Amino acid sequence: MRASRLFSILTTLQARGQVTAPELAEACEVSVRTIYRDIDALAAAGVPVYADRGAEGGYRLLDGYRVRLNGLSQGEAEALFMAGLPGPAAALGLEPAMMAAQTKLMAALPESLRSNARGMQQRFHLDAPGWFGETEEPTHLRAIADAVLRESLIEIRYQSWKAEKRRRVAPLGLVLKGGSWYLAGHVDGNVRTYRVARVLDCTALEKPFTRPADFDLAAYWRASTERLEAELHPNEATVRLSPFGLTLFDALGHPYVKARMRLAETADADGWRIATMPVGKTLWHAATELLRLGAEAEVLEPQELREKIAEMTAAMAARYAPAPKRRVTAARRA
Repeated sequence: MRASRLFSILTTLQARGQVTAPELAEACEVSVRTIYRDIDALAAAGVPVYADRGAEGGYRLLDGYRVRLNGLSQGEAEALFMAGLPGPAAALGLEPAMMAAQTKLMAALPESLRSNARGMQQRFHLDAPGWFGETEEPTHLRAIADAVLRESLIEIRYQSWKAEKRRRVAPLGLVLKGGSWYLAGHVDGNVRTYRVARVLDCTALEKPFTRPADFDLAAYWRASTERLEAELHPNEATVRLSPFGLTLFDALGHPYVKARMRLAETADADGWRIATMPVGKTLWHAATELLRLGAEAEVLEPQELREKIAEMTAAMAARYAPAPKRRVTAARRA
């Protein structure tokens, strides 16, 4: 266990340059005192690790010192090859570089680890879009990805839901969600999200920007998606569900709604159970979401939503009603 931790400290220092003892302790899930002992052990073993004192200090390795890859475990080697998924890399124009890097990594691995690492991509495949969807191939994805890596500003012409807009954006990161690419960009002092497929034009500017040191792309995306889901489902409804309705809801319900639904523990005499769940911000949105469950769901509250569903189902029934048969008069029959 300690040997693995020492190797982890070495690779962290090599990758990040300078790291504080508290940061190493958090990464290794041990105490700061344990990190001090580990650093002493590395120094005693001849590893050129040095401490820079002061508020901006930390531990670092002697310039030029490198750790070989023969300390990888089997699981770590397999995980590295799992990270090289071809679809997103190809979309970003990085597939040749990814293949070259994997070839070099394979050559650096011990012979005992090569067979399992090579087989990972033969056994696992990422299909990013949802069912019956397709991966978007935005025209300006590679240009935006290049600007993200170079930390240079871009000017975009963007088609939003309401209008066409022009923006000067500091591109902070790209996210692939459900087969669609999204750009997190700094605009007018705020971080905003843009769907890359809606970017009509993109011009890369030879003007760098300073990336916010505290920006965490994964944390931003998680918070923004949760906020969006909450904005789309601000209301609440009480619904009665049949046993089959519960099965349908599990298959068709929105993940945000399913995670926040409160279901009664006991069923009534007919086997139906009462659930309280978030619903859409308008009556129309809420009704269309619940109508996916057909006759296996009954809205109890609010009354306005119940009435809206009754109105919509009555209109549907009238539309699908059989056309009245025409009567043939006696004179016409003659």
